[in-house]
This record gives sequence, structure tokens and C-alpha cells, in this order.
Amino acid sequence: MNKLSRGEAFERLASILDELRVKCPWDQKQTMESLRHLTLEETAELADSILDNNLNEVKKELGDLMLHILFYAKIAEEKKIFDITDVLNTQCEKMIHRHPHIYSDVSVDDADDVKRNWEKLKLKEGNESVLDGVPKSLSSLIKSMRIQEKARGVGFDWEKPEQVWEKVEEEMGEFLEESEAGNKERAEAEFGDLLFALVNYARFKDINPEEALERTNKKFVARFKFLEQSVKAAGKELSDMSLSEMDVYWNEAKKQHR
Repeated sequence: MNKLSRGEAFERLASILDELRVKCPWDQKQTMESLRHLTLEETAELADSILDNNLNEVKKELGDLMLHILFYAKIAEEKKIFDITDVLNTQCEKMIHRHPHIYSDVSVDDADDVKRNWEKLKLKEGNESVLDGVPKSLSSLIKSMRIQEKARGVGFDWEKPEQVWEKVEEEMGEFLEESEAGNKERAEAEFGDLLFALVNYARFKDINPEEALERTNKKFVARFKFLEQSVKAAGKELSDMSLSEMDVYWNEAKKQHR
């Protein structure tokens, strides 16, 4: 089959979905609500493939997400609310409006200027706060980062990373103080402040805290599975071993999975 153009490939996928919506019992019964958790799952799978640097899987997962976008638009079209053409045109107009340095006579010096203009335009479009655009269903770690980025977009931010690190140390001290005092509720609040400060510091160091933590999760899983396999190969059971005995295998796992 000859490679289709961008428009032809998009139309082909849309036509396939149209047919499935008519002929396939599973596709017929789907609603926006039933698709929601599947979309979250597909998004997570895309994120995993990006972290794994598996570009072939990235391509596949992008296709899955594209299908979901078309699916939501198809359901809305059936209800005579909007269709995929409306979705695309709305997005085109928004991107043109929010990039006046490209499509108008606004001047910018760098990416930070672009972000500041973006947030100012969103306020003019009806948002009461620059923070209104942060989705409530985001993970708390990503949400912290996005809140801080949006506050930075209007100039509310630390000036130097050293200042942020001082805040991390301050929050660490307050958390330890409340934790040692046995005040669980206050310790939890201070731990939240500490995490927020650490996210802030990571942002200043151009580190994505969500990706950093997920890479650590994956590293721990790989090492722990190596530990399990090594213990099993030695004819032992983890539950029967002391922590010091496990550490011998764990240190070997760290050498194998650096």
C-alpha cells in the first residue's frame, strides 16, 4: 500500500471509526464516561514508552490516543454538539491567538516571554486565575510542578535555586520537628510542604520530578525482581531471610542495574 498523505491517513482512521460505531457491538456501546478510564490508561502507556525510549511503541500509543480523540468527537457529533472539524478548527484558532509573536506583531525574547504571554491571554479569555488551567485529576506531583510553572508565568517565583534549597532545608527541619513530636496531622502537612519545595527545586534544576520518580520506581522494581530471582535460584525464601542477608543480594542487584 502506498503511503497516504497526512489528510488521507486522518480521513481513513475517521472512516474506520465511523464504520465500527455502526457495526461493532463494543464500539456502539461506548460513551465519553466509559472511554475516560481507557484514555487515562492509554496516556500512561504512552508515558511509559517515552521513558523507555521505545519510539515504535510511542508511535503505536499515539495512534491509540488519536483514535480516542476521534471517538469523543464522534460521540459528540451523534449528539449534534460538535464534530472533529469543530475540534480542529477551535484548536487552530486558539493556537494562532496564543502565539501573537508568530501571527501578529508581538515581540518576545525567549521561551519565558512566550509562557508569560500565554498565561496573560488565558486570563483575558475568561480564566479567573492563572491556576485555573491545572487539571484537578493530575497526580499531585505533576500538579505541583504545573502550579509552580503557572505562577512563574506571571512573575511569582524565586530568583535563585539557592533560595529554593534554603526553603527545602527549612521545610525538612519543620517536618522532622513535628514528626519527632508525634503530631501526625502536622507532620503530614509539613511533609507536603517539603515535597512541594523539592518539586520547586527540581524545576529550577530543569528536572521533571514525575519522570525522575518514575525512573527510580522502575529501577527499584528491576533490582527487587533480580533480588527475588537470585534468592529463588539459591533455594531460599525472602520471608525466611534477615535484612542483612537480603542486603547481600540487593547490593549485587545494584551492580547489575545501575
